[in-house]
Amino acid sequence: MKKFGLFLIFIFPVLGVYAQEPKKQKDVSLLLDVLGSNGVLAVIGAMVFFFSYANSVKIFTWIDNQTYGTRDYLIKKFEIMFIDVEPSRITFGLLFISFGLGFLTFFALALTGNFVLASFLGVVVLIIGWKIPKPLVDFFENKRKKQYSIQMVDALNLLANGIRAGLTMPQAIGMVVDEMPVPISQEFNLVLQQAKIGVPLEEALDNLKKRVYTEDNEMFVTSVNILRETGGNLAETFDTIVLVIRERVRLQMKIDTYVSSGKIQAYIIGAMPFLMTIMIGSGDPEYFPMLFGTILGIVVIIVICGMVSLGMWVILKIINIKV
Repeated sequence: MKKFGLFLIFIFPVLGVYAQEPKKQKDVSLLLDVLGSNGVLAVIGAMVFFFSYANSVKIFTWIDNQTYGTRDYLIKKFEIMFIDVEPSRITFGLLFISFGLGFLTFFALALTGNFVLASFLGVVVLIIGWKIPKPLVDFFENKRKKQYSIQMVDALNLLANGIRAGLTMPQAIGMVVDEMPVPISQEFNLVLQQAKIGVPLEEALDNLKKRVYTEDNEMFVTSVNILRETGGNLAETFDTIVLVIRERVRLQMKIDTYVSSGKIQAYIIGAMPFLMTIMIGSGDPEYFPMLFGTILGIVVIIVICGMVSLGMWVILKIINIKV
């Protein structure tokens, strides 16, 4: 940040040459006489070069995270969720929903003759298409984690009953795999398969905790590993964990009921400016050409979208209560 601030300090006076008022024309002429227009451009280019060179590692790291990093991130998440997708399809999918949809939006609107609106919406669709895969995949992963946490109660009851019946821990896990639906059956099946090929059960459970990291899962894995080393009654421990999970789920559902009104309020506030725009524009034929066909109108739209996004983000952060 300090380097970026110094870069701005040096470049702003040079850029200000082209933004001076007529009354300061003498200062501009003096600078142009000393350096010339090509000299000014050379100074700006040198500043950009040295700034890029000094921050080359950060720049290339950012570029890698936005390209190959996004694809690798999606591949890792799909593996965690037991979704088999070829990496080449992920690459083509990312390119299509970003550049593909962006160019299609641009060409579709350019046919109407409004190139300013076509360029603006094309860039917006391109950026959204490139940024949305990560949050979308994270949403489905969190949804899967919630489903896993709900199924933990029945799974731990099966484990406790199996151990009371004289089964070993791997045999009780196999019973959970046979009786429970996905996703918990998939996760426990992977633990069982790792144990069958020689991986210690403690390590296989630690891998389960890393794949599906929840507080309930961490408590379950830690309890099993400790009791297998020190000895103890696993069935009673599972019963205690079940009680804790049930109370946590009950409290979370109660909180979700309370914050649902806050979410509805955030959605209404976010949609209100756009609904007002449609309502006003439907009654005034000159409203939409002035709003979408001029630079000032597009700037206003950008400001509105930014303020709405900021307001919704703040509201959603306030009502995001973790148990």
